[in-house]
Amino acid sequence: MADPYRDLARELAAAVRGDVDFTPTARALTTMDASNYRRVPLGVVAPRDAADVAAALAVCREHGVPVVPRGGGTSIAGQATGTGVVLDLTRHLRALVELDPATRTAVVQPGLVLDELRAAAAPHGLTFGPDPSTHSRCTLGGMIGNNACGSHSVAWGTTADNVESLRVLRYSGGAEPAHLGRGWTGAPPGLREFAEDEAHRALVRTGFPELPRRISGYALDALLPDGPGAGGAPDLARAFCGSEGTLAVVTEATVRLVASPPARALAVLGYADESAAAEAAPALLPHHPLTVEGMAADLVREAAGLPRGGAWLFVETGGATPAEARAHAQRIVGAADALDAAVVTDPADLRALWRIREDAAGTATRMPDGTEAWPGWEDCAVPPARLGPYLRDFRALLAAHGLRGAPYGHFGDGCIHVRVDFDLLTPDGVARFRRFSEEQADLVVAHGGSLSGEHGDGQARAELLPRMYGAALVDLFTRYKDLWDPDGGMNPGMLARPGRLDDDLRFAVLPKRPVDVAFGYPDDGGDFSAAVRRCVGVAKCRTTTAPGADVMCPSFRATGEEAHSTRGRARLLHEMLAGEVVTDGWRSTEVRDALDLCLSCKGCRSDCPVGVDMATYKAEFLHHHYRGRRRPAAHYAMGRLPQWLRMAAPFAGLLNALARLSPLAALAKRLGGIAPERTIPVLARRTFRRWARTRRAAVRGETVTLWPDTFTDHLSPEVGRAAVRVLEAAGRTPVYPERAVCCGLTYVSTGQLDRARTVMRRTLDRMAGVPDGPVVVLEPSCAATLRTDLPELLPDDPRAARLAASVRTLAQYLQEYAPAWEPPRLDRPVAGQTHCHQHAVLGEQADRRLRERAGLTGELSGGCCGLAGNFGFEKGHWDVSVACAEDQLLPSVRAAGPDTELLADGFSCRTQLDQLAGRRARHLAEVLAEGLDAEA
Repeated sequence: MADPYRDLARELAAAVRGDVDFTPTARALTTMDASNYRRVPLGVVAPRDAADVAAALAVCREHGVPVVPRGGGTSIAGQATGTGVVLDLTRHLRALVELDPATRTAVVQPGLVLDELRAAAAPHGLTFGPDPSTHSRCTLGGMIGNNACGSHSVAWGTTADNVESLRVLRYSGGAEPAHLGRGWTGAPPGLREFAEDEAHRALVRTGFPELPRRISGYALDALLPDGPGAGGAPDLARAFCGSEGTLAVVTEATVRLVASPPARALAVLGYADESAAAEAAPALLPHHPLTVEGMAADLVREAAGLPRGGAWLFVETGGATPAEARAHAQRIVGAADALDAAVVTDPADLRALWRIREDAAGTATRMPDGTEAWPGWEDCAVPPARLGPYLRDFRALLAAHGLRGAPYGHFGDGCIHVRVDFDLLTPDGVARFRRFSEEQADLVVAHGGSLSGEHGDGQARAELLPRMYGAALVDLFTRYKDLWDPDGGMNPGMLARPGRLDDDLRFAVLPKRPVDVAFGYPDDGGDFSAAVRRCVGVAKCRTTTAPGADVMCPSFRATGEEAHSTRGRARLLHEMLAGEVVTDGWRSTEVRDALDLCLSCKGCRSDCPVGVDMATYKAEFLHHHYRGRRRPAAHYAMGRLPQWLRMAAPFAGLLNALARLSPLAALAKRLGGIAPERTIPVLARRTFRRWARTRRAAVRGETVTLWPDTFTDHLSPEVGRAAVRVLEAAGRTPVYPERAVCCGLTYVSTGQLDRARTVMRRTLDRMAGVPDGPVVVLEPSCAATLRTDLPELLPDDPRAARLAASVRTLAQYLQEYAPAWEPPRLDRPVAGQTHCHQHAVLGEQADRRLRERAGLTGELSGGCCGLAGNFGFEKGHWDVSVACAEDQLLPSVRAAGPDTELLADGFSCRTQLDQLAGRRARHLAEVLAEGLDAEA
């Protein structure tokens, strides 16, 4: 860091009570938002209050350093990136100051997450109308900055339509916030004269297109006495919305709430293609729906639950009762000229359908063949009546440039989201990106549209605003910016005097050739850089509200720190590959420290819309980071657990007795890098394999290979014995490998990948004598390792792919190979947790159906238990491990009645419950075996 910036950091630290961080980690975490752009800031300030914001602005102004206000960092046009000081408004300024049901208003700080406001308003029958698909992590300040909209805008409008007043601090405006509402109070000097100039008014009256989603440019029409929502006076708060952090910093906002219908229904309408769906959308608006959302088949990976068609409209209705909401939806079906239709009211089915739509922001980043697709023309809007013709012309323009994209979005408002398979890695590809952008801007304008219909212009489109508004009106934008920010310190390069749309692309700094890696990365062409590029920044991993059945991202939910989110870690890996901010490559301590609290739960592999697999990236990093170096003690103690357990097996009784002696246990934990709060698990006095060798049952019916994983064999052989009982009851005879086998899980999770491959190859050799066919694996983490890590670490060994394809959970095997078998009727409620690896890799549908057939009622919780194999045992991880368990698992167990069966198929989950709750959970196999014995 140059001396002037060291002085800047020191003065900021002295001036503000909040956090000042100029470290490589803080800078790396904020180089990007969810756009194609990257800028390296000098540092990050997280102010505690408005006084801190004012102090930070004053110091930055003195040093001539620009400021970038940042919320959730989900902006798609680049406006949440900058080269100066980033103001992180999410860490401390996230309070709901007041909620008044009588006036239907709320006072919020800018870092408040939208879903937290909605949750607080819901008991009063209220909600905040705008709801972007990022509602679980976007902030109110970011929504104001971008004038965010969401799927319900046909009913409740944009953020600007729902803002009553704002408190803002200008870069050069002093320490007292200005209060913006109707009238000129709070306006910077000269703004009223600027707005009342008749020549300016004439330009504004004639230069702004009439359409519901005009987000591009500054909202100068709100300064007219007869402007949008005006009551004969200018509306400074409305004019401020959509200014993308270029005018001032919002420190507080008063927003309007709307009545939320207590019952909802969804009319899903199928059409031949997206143009047909688009042309049908305007006719549905007179029926007053809450949403009219559209998407085509090329965005839907699984069409289950959707009616027949090549494109669909999701038309939500509300009512005082479920019957009223359903009747409203049925009227819309009757009025729609659709190929097929369905009306959905079941809450679970509604969530599943809306998830298809909301995940499109991530799903769209990959074409069906796996090709990468990027934003840039993410949210153009045209008058709804022009949407059908516009989409046809847009498809033709894509074809003319040899590009592909999958449009979807807010058809009722004429707003289309699309990610296009631009080549942003080569000069020719970037040149084509520019040519397409210029022609696309002209196409949108020809249809009477707005370059941005939701996410703002940022760097992606601001350069092209003259094509939409003309040079004279864009000159007014620049003068408007200068009145608010005469020193030019607020987010320069956005909206006024914008940067070029093909500069600062985040891919330019990545290696031009694939780096040498251990995993195969089959979905990314073997390229680790491409795997890291998967993270586009939509930040679903930053969800703070209950994730339901989802897992991602337990460490972020425990700490609230960006560095401990999937996105944060991916950003650090990106910067590691770039080498500008994080300069030590695989030896980086910044990346190591961020990955340290990654539980390797694999939740992001399934829950991230783009399939970022941080568990694999962590293993890869640790492999390189510690190559040729001494590792942490826990890597030797727990990373090589299978080896130690085999050696300890003959002495299990003695070792268990010694482990109960506190001084010896404390010494063992200290030497092994184990958290002192942990209890050392009890070793089985008789391993499962030893039991199986002495019990050679006659072969009855078909045989099935039962995998004797390390945990079942040495730590919970009762699970293996129970599985044998169940399989035999189903008419199958379990068989086993003659010699010990290991999936390599503990070596993978600690990044000992050379050793993992050695173990895996030895296992494949030992499986040679096992009959072909399915392999039942009882420990979910071992099954997931065999299914994914094995073929990705040994991509050239066909035996690895065959074994991976043969892996089944017990429930999957019974469903697929013994469908007629009837489990015992147990008829009791259950609680517990679906193993995170099973959720992410194996799926839980078969287990759910088996439980239902056995009369085991109730839902298992999502999330992660927090023990996660070696993670929760490692020294320094105790607090986060407990916090993860407290997120969902422990509350669900505490709420369970005394007759509730606690289920946890994973050894880690059972251990966590035993050590934190004092409750014994069982594998599903144990519960079924007990039922079989009771029936015998």
